[in-house]
Amino acid sequence: MLTTRFTTAALVALGLVAGACSSETDKVQPASLPEHLTLGNPSGAVADEKQPTNYLLSKPQYAVSYHRDRGIPNWVSWHLSPEWLGSAARQDDFGPDATLPAGWYQVSSSSYTGSGFDRGHNCPSADRTKTVADNSATFLMTNMVPQAPNNNQRTWATLENYCRTLVDQGNELYVVMGSYGKGGTGSNGYKETLDNGRVTVPKRIWKVVVVLPPGNDDAARVGSSTRVIAVDTPNENGLDTDWATYRASVDAIEQATGYDLLSQVPAAVQAPLEARVDTGPTR
Repeated sequence: MLTTRFTTAALVALGLVAGACSSETDKVQPASLPEHLTLGNPSGAVADEKQPTNYLLSKPQYAVSYHRDRGIPNWVSWHLSPEWLGSAARQDDFGPDATLPAGWYQVSSSSYTGSGFDRGHNCPSADRTKTVADNSATFLMTNMVPQAPNNNQRTWATLENYCRTLVDQGNELYVVMGSYGKGGTGSNGYKETLDNGRVTVPKRIWKVVVVLPPGNDDAARVGSSTRVIAVDTPNENGLDTDWATYRASVDAIEQATGYDLLSQVPAAVQAPLEARVDTGPTR
């Protein structure tokens, strides 16, 4: 589904303030985008302090649309291929992101302490193991979201493992993960915010995975038969451990968030791709 701007309902659901980023989605994306935005910039995020609820952090390892007032990303986008995988150990060095504009509150590792929610990665640690620096970058708090432990450690962990299995099978992936809404249920019960209101607990957590054989000009190679996996889960501790239970269409996620996903994919193939719910293997 091609969208050109956020809907009012979607902005409310995301907790975005007036004027935050709706106009940014009207901008035409440049022909050559950074690696992690090859298939598009879902919310038209820009590195402009005047857009604090849709602020672009373009890192070597992934791209982020950060929401200063929610203290979490709107979405994180990354490319996953064999070139990103290696033997670097998990660093576990959770910490604030010093690249945020001066004066912005920096969420810290302790912001989640005792909350009953995990510091849930968007771009997973195990997707960035080529170098220690790459792995360490995934532990920045701008890549984290308060995630119910069973959601993070079971349902999402198996999906993340499956994505790497697809790479081991000879594919490359483009992945976008995000969240929306407010209020989730962790191991200590329901919460809407952490850290004295500075960090929003999302209601839903979603992911879109585009699976391609190796090649060049990746956005142009996406066709109507390309496998696209879209998942939208409740941020709850009692959810099903099988991620396939929560498969959805890209259209449904766009409707819920107001984003324009896969905007750089040829227009002729977007409609069938985004309307379809994946039925492929899960392991």
